[in-house]
Amino acid sequence: MSVQQVLIAGQWRDANQSGTFRADNPATREALPDEFPVSTWADCDEALTAAVTAAAQLRQKSGAQIAAFLEDYAARIESRADDLVATAHAETALPKAPRLADVELPRTTNQLRLGAAAARSGSWAQATIDTQAGIRSCFGPLGPVCVFGPNNFPFAFGSISGGDFAAAIAAGNPVIAKANSSHPGTTRIFAEAAQAASRATEMPAATVQLLYRTSHDDGERLVADPRTGATGYTGSRGAGLKLKQAADTAGKPIYLELSSTNPVVILPGALEERLDAIADDFAGSCLMGTGQFCTNPGIVVLLAGDRTEQFIKAVGERFEQAPVGTLLSKSVAASLESNLSALQEAGAELVVGGGAGTGQGYCRANTLLRTRGETFLANAAALQTEAFGNASLFVVADDIHQAAQLLSHLEGNLTGCIYSHTAGQDDDDYATVADPLRQRVGRLLNDKMPTGVAVSSAMNHGGPYPSTGHPGFTAVGMPAALVRFAMLQSYDNVRPARLPALLQDKNPTGGTWRLVDGQWTTADVG
Repeated sequence: MSVQQVLIAGQWRDANQSGTFRADNPATREALPDEFPVSTWADCDEALTAAVTAAAQLRQKSGAQIAAFLEDYAARIESRADDLVATAHAETALPKAPRLADVELPRTTNQLRLGAAAARSGSWAQATIDTQAGIRSCFGPLGPVCVFGPNNFPFAFGSISGGDFAAAIAAGNPVIAKANSSHPGTTRIFAEAAQAASRATEMPAATVQLLYRTSHDDGERLVADPRTGATGYTGSRGAGLKLKQAADTAGKPIYLELSSTNPVVILPGALEERLDAIADDFAGSCLMGTGQFCTNPGIVVLLAGDRTEQFIKAVGERFEQAPVGTLLSKSVAASLESNLSALQEAGAELVVGGGAGTGQGYCRANTLLRTRGETFLANAAALQTEAFGNASLFVVADDIHQAAQLLSHLEGNLTGCIYSHTAGQDDDDYATVADPLRQRVGRLLNDKMPTGVAVSSAMNHGGPYPSTGHPGFTAVGMPAALVRFAMLQSYDNVRPARLPALLQDKNPTGGTWRLVDGQWTTADVG
């Protein structure tokens, strides 16, 4: 079988390759038939050169024209839904329905359309006009953006279809997509739809380009290249930090989603009131998708007592009774096994699971561990090892003050949650733990598990390091996500006709929000 082609400068062509690879079917552990190239630097170099040309051309396009591309692309994705779902299912073992067809694919097209709405509105650019000083500013495109997608969301976080892609394009930048090696065939179908949409809406040829895999050295060189504007990366901490070091050394922005244990605090009042319901919530959340969500609850903080012991027993029973799901790849299964061993070496004890899984393909047993608050405080770093998959660690604190203390030792996380008594009987305890938790998470939840990230303009899918590389930005939520891939451009005493449309006296859309002399308005200036 011939090797699949890469998409560079608007053309599918054979790669300059150093080798090839094939994806596995995680449910059967067998290699899939399609063969994909490992590109050399020559492909990266050509893609960057083409992207620079595309970036200059995109700067001449209006927000409405960019929106038309994103909307056309979303429609073409929907027209190829069957192919996308079937291919992603084979490459990831994620269920066709409801996960891929009914949840992730509609979320993906919704994100693209929200990006289109942001581009058409222009309000995301935060146009600011000071008529007295004669200075005007707004956010504008940064340049070529490289997007590295993760293995666990082939659609909604994919390098050529997900939130980073939608935000980068909506901000007016071309994208060089680096496919995840777990689902290259899925990414290829997206690229075909994107290229067709680009041609139909008269976008620059290199608006969207696709490489399947590069060497680690070339990946680091790509994010650090002077032609690269910024990078979006979702994946493992180890690989992400190497890319970050390369980008930081070159002074290039890189936005990372790396790891998160998403702590959940369950107060005694909540267990007194609804123990079984919370056990159901937790087991369902932790085991959903075989635990392969970036917001999976990996650490649960409880206070010592009879109710806590009953709760741990109830969750353990649910873990033992629940079916064992398939993990995304051989490497995910190996990493989960290794990290569970690391947690036990650090002082965690098995409650249930820990061994080989009885499910289909790559799998590990549903695993629950526990440790004491004192042990956690003595070895906090090691006991925060992320066990990505169907596993979680319970930390039993002596009292509410020790619970607050151990929360202050947490690394940065995407989410944190507190379960409390619905009538407020433990409000004092809530106040004790809420502040230290709030400072270590991007999104704070009450009385609901963190699994899942709603596509909302108010969403923060980010948080302090190491959950992400920067605590001030979100990977989900339009229009806030666009600003990551933009630069603040100021114009001082520039003649009116030479200003960007957003900064001229006349509001270019009639509805764009602009800050004019300290007041947000959609009116024309003057």
